[in-house]
Amino acid sequence: MPDAFGPQTKVREVVETLGDRGREALLKHGYDVGEGFVDVLSQYQTLEHAARQERIRDLGGLLRELNSAG
Repeated sequence: MPDAFGPQTKVREVVETLGDRGREALLKHGYDVGEGFVDVLSQYQTLEHAARQERIRDLGGLLRELNSAG
């Protein structure tokens, strides 16, 4: 498990580390990984990049939630 999740954390790392809790946190902040997570490029997208593309709302809030869930 990473010391802390940050802007450069990949979406895949969140899902692999936190499982359903990570998926739920991402969805709550606007990022739907979907069933099976088939979009390979999105798996390796950083949280910061997803936020810049407006796929994540409130990156700071998401990071606080992920780091407290760990």
